[in-house]
Amino acid sequence: MGYLILAVASSAAVSVVLRCSEKYVKNTMGMFVANYGVCLLLARIFMAGAPLFPEAEGRWLALFLGLVSGLLYLMNFVLLQKNMQYNGIVLPAAFMKLGVLVPTVMAVTVFGERLGLSQGLGIAAAVSAILLLHLEKGKEEKRGRSLWLVALLLLSGFTDSMANIYDKLGSPQLKNQYLFYTFIAALLIAALFCGLQKQRICGGDVIFGLILGIPNYFSARFLLLALGSVPAVITYPFYSVATILVVSVLGVFLFRERISREKWGALGIILAALVLLNL
Repeated sequence: MGYLILAVASSAAVSVVLRCSEKYVKNTMGMFVANYGVCLLLARIFMAGAPLFPEAEGRWLALFLGLVSGLLYLMNFVLLQKNMQYNGIVLPAAFMKLGVLVPTVMAVTVFGERLGLSQGLGIAAAVSAILLLHLEKGKEEKRGRSLWLVALLLLSGFTDSMANIYDKLGSPQLKNQYLFYTFIAALLIAALFCGLQKQRICGGDVIFGLILGIPNYFSARFLLLALGSVPAVITYPFYSVATILVVSVLGVFLFRERISREKWGALGIILAALVLLNL
C-alpha cells in the first residue's frame, strides 16, 4: 500500500508542477526534454548497473512497449498542459484518471470480455459527466474546452493501458528496462520536436523540466511496483480517485480556482464512475 500512496503523491505533484510552470516556461518542448532527461537518469540509476539490453526472454516486448509508451507519455503531457491553460488543474486531472474508461471499453469490444453491471453503470456515469460539461451553459468557447478534456481522456486511457499491458504480458525482471526504454523514447521524440521548432530554451524551461522529471519518473515507477504488490482491483480505483481528490483540494486552496456547480457535479460523477469501472 505504501507504493500506492507514493504513486498518488507523485501523480498529484506532476499536475502541480505543470500548473506552476505556466508563467515561467517559454518553450514547452524544451521543458519536456529536461524532464525526460531526469527520468532517464533516474531509470538508469535504479537499474543498478544491469545491462540496457539483457539477453533475457521478453526483452523485445519490453523494448517495443517502452517505445510506444514513451510516445504516448509525451503526447499526454502536451495535451495535459494545453488543458490546464483552458480548464485549470482540477478537471484535467480528473479526466486523465477517467481514462480508465478506455481499456474497459477495449476489453469488451476487442477482447470480448463480459461487461459487469458496475462497469456498465460506470460507463454510463462517465458519459453523463462528459455531457454535463459539454452542455454547460455558456458560449461555444466553453464547449470547445470540454472537447480538449475528452481528447485528454482518450489519450490518457491509451497511455495507462500500456502499463497494464506490460504488467500482464511483460517480464517482471525487466520492469526497470521497460521504464528506461519508455523515457529514452520520450526524450528523443521531445528533442526532435524541440529542434524542429527552433525555439530558444530558457532557464525556466530547464529548471521546471528538472523539477518535473522527479515526480514524473516516480509516478510511473511506484505504479508499476504497486501493481506487483496490491491487486489491480484496489490499485486502479484508489490511484485514480485519490489523485483526483488531492489535485482538487490543491486546485481550490492553492491556486484559488473557481469551479461552477456543473463542474462540481461532473467531478462527483467522475469519482463515482471511477469506482464503478474498477469494481
